[in-house]
Amino acid sequence: MKGILENASRYTQTNNFEETAAELEGIGHARIICAGCGGAGNNTINRLSMLGGVMGAETIALNTDRQHLENIQADKKFVIGKELTKGLGAGGDPSVGWEAAQEDRHKLKDLFKDANLVFVSAGLGGGTGTGSAPVVAEVAKECGALVVGVVTLPFRMEGSHRFEKAIQGLEAFRRYADTVITLDNNKLLQLVPNMPIDYAFSVSDEVLAEMVKGITETITQPSLVN
Repeated sequence: MKGILENASRYTQTNNFEETAAELEGIGHARIICAGCGGAGNNTINRLSMLGGVMGAETIALNTDRQHLENIQADKKFVIGKELTKGLGAGGDPSVGWEAAQEDRHKLKDLFKDANLVFVSAGLGGGTGTGSAPVVAEVAKECGALVVGVVTLPFRMEGSHRFEKAIQGLEAFRRYADTVITLDNNKLLQLVPNMPIDYAFSVSDEVLAEMVKGITETITQPSLVN
C-alpha cells in the first residue's frame, strides 16, 4: 500500500500520508466506493471502466451536466441539483456545484450508507467538481467512511482565475477528507514539455485512475501486495 502511494508521489502531493496509509492497511473486507464529481471526476470513473473496473469496489458518477453523464460508464450515475441546474451544468461556478450537492444531500447519504472507504475524484477549478466534492466528502464522513480525495489542479494555461478557484476548492476539500492526493497537471507538462494538451488531460485521468485502482485492489486482494 505504502509503495503505491509513494510511487504516486512522483506526480502528486499527499497530505496526512502516514496516518491514512495505516488506516487503509487495516480496512480488510469493506464496502468501497469510487465517486467521481463533475466532468474530470466522471472521466476518472470512465477511465477505471476502461481499465477493467475496480475489483471489489462500486463506481458512482455525479454531475450537474446530464449530457456529459450519459457518456460515462459507472455502476451508478446521478444528476445532482436537477431543480437548480435543470441538468445543464454549473457554468463553471463552484457555488452552483455546492448548492447542487446540498440539494441532494439526503440522496448522497443513501449512496454512501454503510461505506467503509470512499474515494472522491474531481478536477478542481471548474464548477461542479470544485463545489460538490467537499460536500460529497463531508457526507461520506458523516456515514462513517474513511475518505480519500483524488483531485487535479488545472493547467496554468487555463487561467489564473480557474487556478485560484481550484486552490479555494482544495482547501475546502481538505476540511472533510482524511487525505487528499493532489495531481498538479503542470507537473505532467514539466515531465513531457511538448505533450499536446488533449493528451495531457488523458494522461492525468489515467494517473488518477491507476492510483485508485491500485490502492483499492491492494485492499480487496491482499495477495497483490506480494
